[in-house]
Amino acid sequence: MSGQLLHGDPDAHWSGAALDSRQITGGELFFALSSGRTDGHRFVGESLARGAAGAVVEEAVSPPATGGLIKVDDSLGALHLLTRHVRARLPERLVAVTGSVGKTTTKDLLALMLAKRYAVARNPGNLNNLFGFPISLLGVPEGTEWMVAEMGMSTPGELRQLADLGRPDFIIYTNVRPVHLEFFESLRGIAEAKAELLEGLSSEGIVIANADDREVVRIVARHPCRKVWFGLEQNAEFGAESVVELPSGGSRFVFRVGDDRYPASLPLYGRYSVENFLAAAACAHTVGLDIEEILEAAAQAEPGSGRGVVHRLPENVLLVDDTYNSNPDALSQAMVSARALEGRRHWAVLGSMLELGAGAADFHRQLGREAVGLGFAPVLAVGTEARALAEGVSEAGGTAVWMESAEEAAVRAGKELAPGDVVLIKGSRGIGLDLVVEHLLGDQSQQNQQSQQVEEEDE
Repeated sequence: MSGQLLHGDPDAHWSGAALDSRQITGGELFFALSSGRTDGHRFVGESLARGAAGAVVEEAVSPPATGGLIKVDDSLGALHLLTRHVRARLPERLVAVTGSVGKTTTKDLLALMLAKRYAVARNPGNLNNLFGFPISLLGVPEGTEWMVAEMGMSTPGELRQLADLGRPDFIIYTNVRPVHLEFFESLRGIAEAKAELLEGLSSEGIVIANADDREVVRIVARHPCRKVWFGLEQNAEFGAESVVELPSGGSRFVFRVGDDRYPASLPLYGRYSVENFLAAAACAHTVGLDIEEILEAAAQAEPGSGRGVVHRLPENVLLVDDTYNSNPDALSQAMVSARALEGRRHWAVLGSMLELGAGAADFHRQLGREAVGLGFAPVLAVGTEARALAEGVSEAGGTAVWMESAEEAAVRAGKELAPGDVVLIKGSRGIGLDLVVEHLLGDQSQQNQQSQQVEEEDE
């Protein structure tokens, strides 16, 4: 890291890294980053007290009672230098998963598949940027054969830097969709930013790409690497036929590999999850896994938090928690999938879709009209940008209620919920609609306790 040891035992060992002192479990290197919001140097003492092996700092701090201090010119730069050094030997192979939507589900599915044969690591949660990915890689255990690493970006240049840090052996492109348009002029601009990841692909690297996505096809086709294609619509090597979304959630379909066909099922909500399965399966099969191993792993999949989790509540209520994030394409697909669930009535709590730039109002208004066409009533629209969504609902003859905050929506949703309902809750993370989910789940739990108490008193 081009640093200087200020304090501590030069022979001491470290294991893992952290940027947040609250995440220290013991043995990590704590990197004190300075930013506009906070200064990590304030938490050096706390991190060492929690058991960090040492702290990497840009400025002198009081010598600790335990642990070491390493002085560097730039803490973030030092984090990246150390990441490159470790990547030279760990993991043995790395798969980078990128795209506008579906990265996390694809990553999790592929990790399950590869774990059938190999020692596998993956970046937890959404640690997929220039801060999170290095922390993930520095935590990879010795002996890791494969790392499945989600890599994301919001501005041009980020994936180029991540490619330099990760040096992927495989790259999976899920799709290119209208997200982060606040920072890009067009969908093509987003695709070109995604293409930066190809600059880090190893000389014998392989790209797994979505044949249904024109922008993915465009950026991948011009690269000289080996390409493996998947898709629901195009005649790709890996595909799915006769996809049926089950009324209780999940799907069944025919998995196509070349000219061969295999019956398959996936316990994940939404047709788009089948597309994510195809991306993961194409990579796993190219690595050398058998179809049986791939399908067995997929059958064990579980949704990530806030990513299409179907909660089955008393009185035949289905609550779809899709609150992790939202964009126009993802919301459209989520509504179609929610309508496939059996229920007496379908309604939705839809939050603002953020970072859509100048076209934000049009996107929201169109999705409001689409919600009415699919039969969602009422639609609770939450957040400043979602006011246009409510307008779209009204223009299409539907019932909309606009609210400024998730707190208001939680109260209203609690009053709206009735037996037999299917309710979809989806919005960008910044809107905080997970609060609505927590409120509804809490209400149901409280009602169950009250019902149980009445039953016991009757007895």
